[in-house]
Amino acid sequence: MSLPGAPPIRNAATVDLEDWYQGIEQPCECWGGFEERIHSGAAHMLDLLAATGTRATFFVLGWLAERHPALVRRIAEAGHEIAAHGYDHAKFYEITPGVLRATLSRAKRAAEDAIGKAVYGHRAPYFSLTRRTLWAVDILAELGFTFDSSVYPGANWRYGIPGSPEGLYLLGDTGIVEFPVSVFSIKLRKVGIGGAYFRILPLRVTEWGLRTINRQGRPAMIYVHPWEIDPSHPFVRFRWKAMATHYFNLRAAAPRLRRLLSRHCFTTMSDAIADVRARGPLPRVTLDQ
Repeated sequence: MSLPGAPPIRNAATVDLEDWYQGIEQPCECWGGFEERIHSGAAHMLDLLAATGTRATFFVLGWLAERHPALVRRIAEAGHEIAAHGYDHAKFYEITPGVLRATLSRAKRAAEDAIGKAVYGHRAPYFSLTRRTLWAVDILAELGFTFDSSVYPGANWRYGIPGSPEGLYLLGDTGIVEFPVSVFSIKLRKVGIGGAYFRILPLRVTEWGLRTINRQGRPAMIYVHPWEIDPSHPFVRFRWKAMATHYFNLRAAAPRLRRLLSRHCFTTMSDAIADVRARGPLPRVTLDQ
């Protein structure tokens, strides 16, 4: 908990840079057939961040970085941090270690080529670093990542490691800092700060969860997507449960995000991690135990 008179805890603002059709489980080979809206969504996101004086970490899909390096460069030049989000949004548990090594290396290289410097952060598509994909941690270390945000410390129908730590920690002996998805409890259920949770729950509930985490002396982290603040993006039918959360309450996302960022202190993931590490060593955690 912050001492009286101390500066407020800096939370992490994160954006998964992907177009609307890239998070609805459509094969990468089909993406060329969808209306592209990444530029308008990203521009709106950059304007919102600028209006609230917020620097964020953008987890960039490699497929986009290869096709739109100028957009990635524009984001970096606006003062935001660039990190990797896989190449084609494939879940870890649906690919092999060899495929992950090749595609994630390609994604990292594409982001680095776009901004002209190394990329150290990573987030797995669909937070798919689960107990059955812990083999991926060694690949992250091998590729030179130093921080990760892929673990959801709760149960979800697509992801999650229930019972894993909610604060920052080191992933075994790799030296990688894990900044897990920020969660808080509602009626014994863990809910996240970001994505569909942010649109489903009233803003006052999300803010209560954020303040609860901060009172425990920890930074919270929010994750959002450009398509969430682009409510007029096309409607398509896909798996009903995912479709329901994808399209729910999109028109509320931008005004809610603006208010949240204006009322609380947010920065990049690297800066938030540095704040925590400055207060003392992080615990070392082996998630398969």
